[in-house]
Amino acid sequence: MQAWQVHENGEPSAVMRLAEVERPTPGDGQVLLRVRAANINFPDALLCRGQYQVRPPLPFTPGVEICGETEDGRRVLANPALPYGGFAEYAVADTRALLPAPESLDDAEAAALHIGYQTGWFALHRRARLEAGETLLVHAAAGGVGSAAVQLGKAAGATVIGVVGGADKAAVAREMGCDVVVDRRSEDVIAAVKEATGGRGADVIYDPVGGEAYAQSAKLVAFEGRIVVVGFASGTIPSPALNHALVKNYSILGLHWGLYATKNPKLILRCHEELTDLAARGAIKPLVSERVPLGEAAAAVQKVADGRSTGRIAVVMEGAA
Repeated sequence: MQAWQVHENGEPSAVMRLAEVERPTPGDGQVLLRVRAANINFPDALLCRGQYQVRPPLPFTPGVEICGETEDGRRVLANPALPYGGFAEYAVADTRALLPAPESLDDAEAAALHIGYQTGWFALHRRARLEAGETLLVHAAAGGVGSAAVQLGKAAGATVIGVVGGADKAAVAREMGCDVVVDRRSEDVIAAVKEATGGRGADVIYDPVGGEAYAQSAKLVAFEGRIVVVGFASGTIPSPALNHALVKNYSILGLHWGLYATKNPKLILRCHEELTDLAARGAIKPLVSERVPLGEAAAAVQKVADGRSTGRIAVVMEGAA
């Protein structure tokens, strides 16, 4: 089979190599899946760079999120068990963690209704307890993780403010349903959000960026607001001033979605059922901005790594829906 492999750490376009390799053999409790579509996530770039919290042995195949097919023809969603990731014709996954692919979505859309949307659901509903009528601020609102949070916020009845970088991404954020869009490249984020909220700020802030975005969040969070930290795409991990959280009376919440697989896996299934229902009703629909063949996966991962993508880029296999 064909698979992209990383033999040394570095930028994805430099270290990902397409090779002919043997199909992987599943271990105990695992299953071999034919990959139908593999969604590209920022962690794939971090894996290539050797900067992710999980460091599989070299060589490995990146690709942490797929829509695959079982031997009996069932479409399923899975997080492949590294080192046998999803940028290949076949991948290995834990049998107990398979989720049924929603019938309302094609392969690429289904692959994208997993990590990003699960992260958004757990962050907004499990951690921040977002309520209808509240204001949600989403950083990187046109990206894969951000666009999912925007849709989930709207589905929950929140007013959504999206922060983006550039006019093209601003247009995407509006299409996703943002009530207010702030372009950080041409606008003062703090002034624009304060004006949009009458000086009150946002009840919930969804931050997959860190760095300067977090500094803005601390200035924009409302009384009894919640900042949910879900990642550090900027490459800078902030150091929150806890005295500021005290005097302004807000909460700083962390969200590591992967922990639920071992700590409370039943919640992942419940979340997937809710996401499937929302997708069936048309309340959410993953934004797949590009669909590329397997041979273009390395360039696509690099595009995500460089922050030049909107929504999700999916690697779609020949014959996929």
